[in-house]
Amino acid sequence: MRYAIILAPEAIEDLHRFKASVRSTVCDAIEQHLRHEPTKSSKSRIKRLRGTSRPQYRLRVEDDVRVFYDVKEDTVEVLAIVRKSDADQWLKEHGEADETDSAV
Repeated sequence: MRYAIILAPEAIEDLHRFKASVRSTVCDAIEQHLRHEPTKSSKSRIKRLRGTSRPQYRLRVEDDVRVFYDVKEDTVEVLAIVRKSDADQWLKEHGEADETDSAV
């Protein structure tokens, strides 16, 4: 199945903050990993996030870039593209807690 990929306006802004070579690498990774199997978790690349309803997934691009995204039917919505060092802060500010998880 081929998924449509939509970049949120914020993700487009995020992408423009990177150098051209990094932008190219990120775009290639999005096309390669999210176009056909965006929910296929792997140890090193795609991770299903726990405890959040949004974003649902994280794609690791090289060592320093993280792409946060949701999958709905046949569409992948890229929410943010951030450096690894900023990923936790982004999740705290923009992530939505999963209502079904019981926090103790």
